[in-house]
Amino acid sequence: MTKFKSDFLRTMQERGFIHQISDEGGLDALLAKESVTAYIGFDPTAPSLHAGGLIQIMMLHWFQATGHRPISLMGGGTGMVGDPSFKEEARQLMTVETIESNIASIKRVFANYLDYDKGPKGGAMMINNGEWLRSLNYLEFLRDVGRHFSVNRMLSFDSVKTRLDREQSLSFLEFNYMILQAYDFVELAKRYDCRLQMGGSDQWGNIINGIDLGHRMGTQQLYALTSPLLTTSSGAKMGKSINGAVWLNPDMLSAYDFWQYWRNTEDADVPRFLKLYTTLPMAEVGRLASLGGSEINEVKKILATEITAMLHGRDAAEQAAETARKTFEEGALSENLPSIEIPAAELEAGIGLLSLIVRAGLAASNGEARRHVQGGAVKINDAGVSDERMAIGMAEMTGDGVIKLSLGKKKHMLVRSV
Repeated sequence: MTKFKSDFLRTMQERGFIHQISDEGGLDALLAKESVTAYIGFDPTAPSLHAGGLIQIMMLHWFQATGHRPISLMGGGTGMVGDPSFKEEARQLMTVETIESNIASIKRVFANYLDYDKGPKGGAMMINNGEWLRSLNYLEFLRDVGRHFSVNRMLSFDSVKTRLDREQSLSFLEFNYMILQAYDFVELAKRYDCRLQMGGSDQWGNIINGIDLGHRMGTQQLYALTSPLLTTSSGAKMGKSINGAVWLNPDMLSAYDFWQYWRNTEDADVPRFLKLYTTLPMAEVGRLASLGGSEINEVKKILATEITAMLHGRDAAEQAAETARKTFEEGALSENLPSIEIPAAELEAGIGLLSLIVRAGLAASNGEARRHVQGGAVKINDAGVSDERMAIGMAEMTGDGVIKLSLGKKKHMLVRSV
């Protein structure tokens, strides 16, 4: 194992962030010698990033924490194309208005992990690549940038080969994405002295293209660092749950549901996730990772609370932990459980149980809801229900003015009348 001199690469190594580095010795020497600028790009394909992108945000966090300047690059330009890397089909094209709306929504998350006000050199930067990509002259771009790219070499990259080998269409628009991303690196190098691009291992080819383009267009030596693409021990994609994406924006997923996602981490993933997603000292990570048996559940609560505290704040994280404790350990009804609002007229008339389960987000369809009921997983106010044709109404309201709808032991929703 390489013994790094720089604080940043030592941190990346001991916490398990490193998959590949383009020039270990050169990058390590540069990081040990001076404050460096690095970036990671985020394409605004939705109003929020999800937990699958959290590893990249944590890389930027540690980059700043070890004395360097991170750039969170928003894909206001590249988002108009969509990254085809290892995708089976083209992304849906978005309007400029949708892209800008998504960027505005996504921006709110980053301030929880990066300090954008800390000095002119040390402060993080948020930049939109639409600043230079949207105003490009096509013919000049082809002449000045496109001439440096070999189609033969571009076809050799795994992200392209995978699509072609499966005989899946790859549009000329998507084929240009890697050129645009490479050009981003060059622009950031020239404008902000950015020397390093980081990303997931699926971005390796795109980042190397940027290094090569920079060399041809006269930048200083540029570097690449990628992190491993993570799945859970059972093979599930990070950032996905039974109910869909684990969003980072609080208006798309509550602090409680976010906490629950990490509380339900598989035992085998706990040590790795403590390293990657928390800022706990490595000595404490080692101590917690050594615990087993019944103690692993307490470690999972610490894991969930630490990760949630970074995104939602310490108070919200501890409140989520306390809500879970009261709900699962005391069986108490907590006002902090997620809730949905149903018009009083609907409840007075009676709403079908299956429909209610779907509207509460506990099932994707009536068929799935029916299977949950038939399997004995559904409860109303902690009492099991078996009649899938049951109508839920005002009669089920508790003295607290809510109806508690539960799926299994871990998923609860309060139904309120409005």
